[in-house]
This record gives sequence, C-alpha cells and structure tokens, in this order.
Amino acid sequence: MRAGRPASSATVPRQQAEPDDGRRLVTEHLSTAPGRLPEWVLPLARLPGHVHRDQLSRFTPAPAAVPRCSAVLALFGEGEGGPDVLLTERAATLRSHAGQVSFPGGAVDPGDPDAVAAALREAREETGLDPSGVVVLGALPEVYVPASGFGVTPVLAWWREPSPVAVVDPAEVALVARVPVHDLVDPRNRFRVVGPGGSVGPGFRAGGLFVWGFTAGLLSRLFELSGWDRPWDRARVEPVPPRAAGQPPDQPEAPSC
Repeated sequence: MRAGRPASSATVPRQQAEPDDGRRLVTEHLSTAPGRLPEWVLPLARLPGHVHRDQLSRFTPAPAAVPRCSAVLALFGEGEGGPDVLLTERAATLRSHAGQVSFPGGAVDPGDPDAVAAALREAREETGLDPSGVVVLGALPEVYVPASGFGVTPVLAWWREPSPVAVVDPAEVALVARVPVHDLVDPRNRFRVVGPGGSVGPGFRAGGLFVWGFTAGLLSRLFELSGWDRPWDRARVEPVPPRAAGQPPDQPEAPSC
C-alpha cells in the first residue's frame, strides 16, 4: 500500500526559540536549493528556529555535567511508499545502544565545522549517502540524552535527490532502511515502551523495525510539531524485544537499576 502524503495544512508552534543557529541554517542551506520545497516538507522546514528545547525533551544535564556533542540526521525523502525517513539499525556487537534503531549520526569530531557537517559526514560513513542530494532545513536545539551523556543536535533535512544507501561497515550498522512516514504514524504501529531500565517512552513498529528510546522520542515529537500525528492508544505498553535492547534472544532483559 502506498503511504499517504502527510497533511500540509498543519499548524506549527511559533514559540520564541533559544539562541541557536537554526534560523540562519535554514536561510543558508535553502537558498542553495533550486525550486520550491515540496508542500509536504513545509511543516518540517518551519520547525528550526521556532522549537524550544523543552518541546523536544524533559531532560537537562546536571549542573556539573558537560555533555559530549553529537548530531543526528533526520532525513525525510519521498520513496515508493510516499514520504519516508532514513533509519539505521546499529550492529548487535557495539558496546553502546547495540541493536537499536537510530537516525544516522554520531559524535561531532574536531574537524567538523558544526553539527550539520557532523550529521552529514556520519550519514555518509554509515549509509553511503551522497550529501549533495540533501537540502538541510535546519538544526533543532540540542537534546540531552542521559543514557549516553551526549548532547544531541537533530538536523532536519529533505532528500531532494535520493542516492543509493546501504550498510557500509557491518561492524557499526546492521541495516539501513527508508521507513514510510505513513507506517510510523499509523495508530496500529504505535505504543509506549518500557525500557530495560524501567523508563517509559514512545515506540513504533514499522518496516520490520522496533523503534524506541531517543529515536522514537524525537520522531514522536516531530510528528506532533509538524501536525502529522494521529491519535493512538497511549495505554498500550510493550517491552523492548531482546534484539532491540542489544541482548541475545535467549537471555533475559537487563534488570532495572
């Protein structure tokens, strides 16, 4: 079934944003894009510069903590199933977040000019993405992730000219997928997740993937803020499957702290 095109008449919050370069990035990157953005992309394009950190996460770093900087690429394109988002599944052998579904991304290196450059570089290294076909819509406020101690900058982008993507290094990434937005916002594929440590957050099942944690939380907020969200059963709760929690299927989940 072909995915439906998200509604373009969504209203977007226009609250005062924290000082960041989101608005500047929109101007710089969109000015180089030929033609107008597709109508379905506009709700996303309006978010940078108008979203406050508190709208993305309830977590803030401890006063003495200095989060390590990282960036992820929330790349939306239009595939055979309609608008979709690029996701990866981390290798089961990784030391952290093994088996989890995530946006392409990683730590900001000293040679990266900014978070946008880091997100594009990591996406290229993980999936073979050609950045020349990507139009950056802007960066959202940095979100603190307590589980890793990272401050993560989400970079929103439109995949103007999709390039082939695949696993580049199996030691880091097990799977690369373009997941239709229609499937992710389908109420039948949504629920709340009880994580191995007892935390509760949004979850999705789509394209054979179980999405939870930071990635699911950010997707859920993006869908709400863009107006793409559909009512779903928030009383439905599911545990994290062992594979998605980075554990062999024959072992129990890690006990809560």
